Amino acid sequence: MAVALYARVSTAKQHERDLSIPDQIRQMRDWCKQNGYLIATEYVEQGLSATNDRRPEFQQMIAEACTKPSPFEAIVVHSLSRFFRDQLELGLYERQLKKYGVKLISITQITSDDAAGEMMRQILSMFDGYQSKENAKHTMRAMKENARQGFFNGSKPPFGYKVVEADMPARNGNKKRLEIEPTEAEVVKNIFALYLGKVGKSYGIKGIASHLNSLGMTARGRRWARGYINKILSNTAYIGEYYFNKTNAKSRKGKPETEWVLVKVPEVIDKETFENARERREERQPSKKNPAQESSPTLLTGLLKCGECGAGMTLATGKSGRYRYYKCTNRINKGNELCKSKNIPMDKLDEMILKTIGEKIFTPARVLAMIKELQKRMQLSLSKNDDALKTLRKEMEELKLKMDRLCEALENGLLPQEVIRDRSQNLQVRRQAILKEMAGLKRRQELPFKDLGHQKVYDFCQVLNAKLHDPASNFGKEYLKMLVEEICVEEKEIKLKGKLTDIASAVNKTALGLTIGVPRAGNDWLPNPDSNQGHGG
Repeated sequence: MAVALYARVSTAKQHERDLSIPDQIRQMRDWCKQNGYLIATEYVEQGLSATNDRRPEFQQMIAEACTKPSPFEAIVVHSLSRFFRDQLELGLYERQLKKYGVKLISITQITSDDAAGEMMRQILSMFDGYQSKENAKHTMRAMKENARQGFFNGSKPPFGYKVVEADMPARNGNKKRLEIEPTEAEVVKNIFALYLGKVGKSYGIKGIASHLNSLGMTARGRRWARGYINKILSNTAYIGEYYFNKTNAKSRKGKPETEWVLVKVPEVIDKETFENARERREERQPSKKNPAQESSPTLLTGLLKCGECGAGMTLATGKSGRYRYYKCTNRINKGNELCKSKNIPMDKLDEMILKTIGEKIFTPARVLAMIKELQKRMQLSLSKNDDALKTLRKEMEELKLKMDRLCEALENGLLPQEVIRDRSQNLQVRRQAILKEMAGLKRRQELPFKDLGHQKVYDFCQVLNAKLHDPASNFGKEYLKMLVEEICVEEKEIKLKGKLTDIASAVNKTALGLTIGVPRAGNDWLPNPDSNQGHGG
C-alpha cells in the first residue's frame, strides 16, 4: 500500500533548534518498512499550529489525496495531534479522505477501522485539543508576566525601536527589551512634526506618506502607506507605553483593555505632542469633518453652503480650466431648475473671506468683545462644571467599591471567572469614559482667559493678519478648516459660523511667543448676526 508521511512542528524555533521533524520522519519510515508500506511522498510542515487548517503543506496533501485516482491510500502521522488538534476538524477531514479511499494512520495511536476505532480517535483528538488549549493558557500567562517585568515578547519591534538582549537568561538565550533605534526614531519625530505643522504647513496622513516616499525614505524597505503612518501616529509606545496582548493572534481582533499588559519603554516623543496629534486625528474623522475639506487644495471646499437651497458648493471650471468658480452642487447634479443661485469666482470669494476675517472679525475691538463674552459664559458654566465634577467623582467612588467587591468575589470563589471578567470589563469601560469627561471639564476650568488685555489682543491680530495673507504658510486654509464650521453664500450677504474659545487660546499663545497653530473646536464666536456683511459690506 502506498502512503504519504506528514510531519509537523508548531513553531519556527522548534524547526530551527529541535530534532522533532527528523525524529518523526525516522520513526514513520521505520514503521512503514516494518509493516510493508511503500512511501509515495512526504509532507513537512515547519512552524505552524494544528489548531487550524491554514497550513500550505497540509492543504497540498489534502488536495492531492482528494483526486481520482489518489496517489496514495493512507496518510501516516506520528500522532493524531500532528494532523489536527481540533476534534471536529479532524472528523471532517477524515470523512473527506474516506470518500477517496484514503485512511489516516497514527503510528503511536493505533486504532481499528470500525466504530470503536473511530470513537477512540475522537477521544484522542479531544484530549489533544484540551492539551493544546492548556498549553496556550500557560504560555500566555508566562508571556504576560514577562511583559509585566518590562521584557518584549514579540519578534518584530515597532518602527523606531530595536530589540536588544537583556542580561537575564530565558528558556532560549536571554530575555529581550525594546530600545530606541536612532535613525527610525528621527523619522517618527518628523512624522509627528509634519502632521502638526511644526515644520511649515500641516500635512495629512496621505500627504506625509507621499512626502516621505518622494524623499526616497522607506519603512524598513517598503514604501510608506497611509495605514502605516496612521499606525505610527496612534501608537502609544512612542510616549513610553507599549501594550502587550492587545489583539488575538489568530483572529486579529482587539482584546478588552483589561487584558492588555503595559510595558514601559523609552520615549521617542513627549506626551503633549502625542495628545495634539490624537486630537487632530479625532477632529479629522469623516464623521466630524468633511474629507473633501481636508484633502482639497481649494480654500473653501467643504465649508461653503448655498444660501438659496442649502446644498454644498464646490469648485467648477470653465473654458478648459481657465475660469474657476464655486457652484451649487444641486445645480451641478440635478439641474438649474432646482436652484437659481449664481456662480461665484473662486479667487474673488477666497480673497473676500480672508479680507473679511482679517479686517472685520479679527480686529482688536471685536476680539476683545468676543473674549469678554466668552469670560461671561465661562463664569456661568463654572458652577455647572463643579456640580458635574462632583457627580462624576461620586460615580468613580461607586465604581471603585464595585471593583473591590468583584475582587472579593473572585478570591472567595463566589462567582464564575467569566462573569467577573465581563463585569470588570464593563466597569473599566465606564471608568475610562468618566476620566475622559472629567478631564474635559477640568480643561475648561483651566483655560487661561482672564489676563488677555488690549496689547495681547493687538499682537494677536497683527500676527493673524500677516499669516492669513501669506500663501506660503497655508495658514488661511488651516485656520478656516478648524475654526469655521460653515460659510453660507446668499445673494447679498455671506454668513460665517465659527468658534469662540480657541480664539482666546490663540491670543494667549501669541502673548507667550508661541506658534499660533490651528485652533480646536469651541463655542460660536459670532456675537450677533450682523457682524459679517456680504458682497458689498
